[in-house]
Amino acid sequence: MKTIQFAVSNWPGHLPGQHADVRLEAEDGYRAERSYSIASPPEVSALELTVDRLDDGEVSPFLTGQLQPHDTIQLRGPIGGHFTWSALERRRPLLLVGGGSGVVPLMCMLRHRRLSGNAVPAALLYSARTRDDVIYHEELAALARSDPAFSLRITLTRDSAPGWSGRVGRIDLPTAQALLEDLGGAVDTFVCGPDGFVEVASEMLLQAGQPLDAIRTERFGPTGTERNGLRGGQ
Repeated sequence: MKTIQFAVSNWPGHLPGQHADVRLEAEDGYRAERSYSIASPPEVSALELTVDRLDDGEVSPFLTGQLQPHDTIQLRGPIGGHFTWSALERRRPLLLVGGGSGVVPLMCMLRHRRLSGNAVPAALLYSARTRDDVIYHEELAALARSDPAFSLRITLTRDSAPGWSGRVGRIDLPTAQALLEDLGGAVDTFVCGPDGFVEVASEMLLQAGQPLDAIRTERFGPTGTERNGLRGGQ
């Protein structure tokens, strides 16, 4: 996993939750393109993408292993308008549910919330395989310590590791219900992760009492490789 910072000329600005397309082109003309959620909030000038390296991927191995400072790549964006959250427009509490690298656009929302001075209550329910797979762990823990209006719940599905004091297992209905109750019930909910995770999490939120029109989803592509085929939903 690596966060890469780009200096982008003529960037029009973006909303938290949007993504960018990265295109690589080989000398023989072969092209590969993948979509990556934007990690940096709109308040900062540089554009950041957090990329999960997959050995059988076409783009992520280059971005995480071969890309060098001052290299130039083709980048298009920002893209997407459904899965977005703006601190200037939304005042309801915020519930974020992420699986694996699906936490990236949710982290962008939390960074934007902090830098904008928006004090709406927020919570992140984050599922990862192992402790080493928890992205932004230190930053999230620091935010939870410093912001009494932010709640963090991390659960590991495979390996708790020595010293782990958080939850072990999959996200569950009681946890979602408790977070919704703490947030006051009427909240904006964003869910991002692999297909199966998004389906389970969305159904769980409906069972917890969230209206369908209050749940926005974005999921990984059907192959589960890299971060391609991002698809928005209700």
